[in-house]
Parts: sequence; C-alpha cells; structure tokens
Amino acid sequence: MAKLKDKLKTALDETRMLMLGSQILLGFQFRSVFESGFERLPASSQYLKLGGLVLILTVTGLLMSPGSYHRIVARGEVRKHVITFTSRVMDLALLPFGLALAIDVYVATGKLAGKVYGAIAGLAFAITALFFWYGWELIQRSQRAAIIKEEQAMEKKQEPDSTATRTKDKIDHVLTEARVVLPGAQALLGFQFATMLMDGFDKLPLSSKYLHLSSLLLIGITVILLMTPAAYHRIVEKGEETEHFHRVASGLLLGAMVVLPLGISGDFFVVLRKVTESTSLAMVSAGLLILSFYGLWFGFTIYQRGQRSRAA
Repeated sequence: MAKLKDKLKTALDETRMLMLGSQILLGFQFRSVFESGFERLPASSQYLKLGGLVLILTVTGLLMSPGSYHRIVARGEVRKHVITFTSRVMDLALLPFGLALAIDVYVATGKLAGKVYGAIAGLAFAITALFFWYGWELIQRSQRAAIIKEEQAMEKKQEPDSTATRTKDKIDHVLTEARVVLPGAQALLGFQFATMLMDGFDKLPLSSKYLHLSSLLLIGITVILLMTPAAYHRIVEKGEETEHFHRVASGLLLGAMVVLPLGISGDFFVVLRKVTESTSLAMVSAGLLILSFYGLWFGFTIYQRGQRSRAA
C-alpha cells in the first residue's frame, strides 16, 4: 500500500488541480456581472449567475480547507484523518462545481438559442459532469474493491525491477501532465463564457455564434475529463496507487487532448473570420490548426513509439 505521506501528497496535488479550475471560474463569475451583456440577460438568468457565483465560492472555500485542517488539527503532521478529510472535501466540492458549470452553460445556450434549449444543454452538461465525477466511480468502486487487494498482494510477491518505473511515479507524472493541460482549458472556458456577454459577440454572424457555443461545450467536456482522475482516485481507488488508476488517468488525459483541439480551432475560426472577413481562409486555417495539434500530439508520438518498438 502507498505510504501515508505519498497518499497525502497525491491528495493535495489533486486538490490543487481542482483549485486551479475554480479560481479561473471564480474570476469569470465576478467579471461577468460587469459585462455589458449581463444587463441584457433575463432577470432569471442574472439570478442564476449570482447562484453560480455562490456555488463557485463554496467550491473555493471547500478546496482551501485542507490546508488549514492540516496546519491546525494535525499541526503539519502526516495523519490518516488528514487524507480522509481532504478526500471528502474533494468529493463534496465537485457537486457545486458541476452545478455552477451547468448554470453557465444554460445561460450561454439560452442567450443564443432560447430557454428551452438552454435548459436541455445545462441539464445534459450537469448529467455528464456528475456521471464522470460520481456515477462512474460508484459503479467501479464495488467492482474494484476486491481487485485492489489482489493487485497489492501480487505486487508484494513480485521481485522489484530496477528498470521499471514505479506505479507511484507514473501516477505522479500523469497527474502533473493533467495539471499542465487543465489551467489552459479552464482559462479558455472562462474566456468563452465571458465572450458571450460582450457587445462584439452580438455582432457576429449567427453561424459563428453557434460555432463558439459548440467550442464552449467541447472545452467544457475537456475540463470534465481532466478533473475526473481526482474523483476516480478518491472514490474508486481510495487514494491507493494502482496500475489500474494509472491506465484510467492516462486514458482520460488523452481523451481530453482529443477534444481540446476541436474547441480551440472552433474559436480560432470565429476570431479569424471576424478579423479577415473571409470564411474560406478561416476554415482552412482552423483545419490546419487541428491537423497541427493532432499531428504533434498523436501522429508524431505514435510514429516515435513505433520506431522505438522496432529498435527494441
């Protein structure tokens, strides 16, 4: 089993992942009230935005609490109850986080397509987030409990391989890589929400507005995927460092990197079309951007893996 100090470090690292996202969205929530487009929203949407701000403030307070708990209750010592408290705080914080995102999706979609479609989009987004952050984990937890014990027993019997990377280190690496991608996706998501309340957005062609909304939803899905490993590790694996969790986290990270270029390229098309007033140029440039991302992230890496496999 992972040492307590390693489990605490992983738990705090995962809390930091979630905190990066909540800080960016907190800034957007405060800023959106002062955007000119906010005053043109229906009163119900304005109050919902205020509710979203309260939810993100709740998330921020929860995610910052492990620091004070560790300092005051445990006096900086590594204790099991600190890990338990941190895990429960993360589990709890994801619920208001998902609801706040769903409110923003409702307001953004409703502004463009009407309240009915806004409600459908917001509800679908909330269900997606809560499934990835709670539902999937609850399904997996019952199946994984016995398997984790078997894997730990097998690891103890196996002779250590000096050339193999430890599971703990692999998990540290994949979580660090997720933290590299997450802030950029969160910042872009905050920009996308704020853009829909700006005067310049109302002047865009209708097709560009819908493309921006599609890009926003794609970036939202990216954020959900990048935040899922923290929930999965706390709920399913109970903070244990297993090869199964490494595979799950790796798959979620790569899945997020498949979706992310689509959202980025969509907004790149909108911006380029607005500046150049050329739909064809914007379309070609956005396509090239997608190919560049996929070529660098997947084409080059798959080629390199094949080369190294043949060399080995």
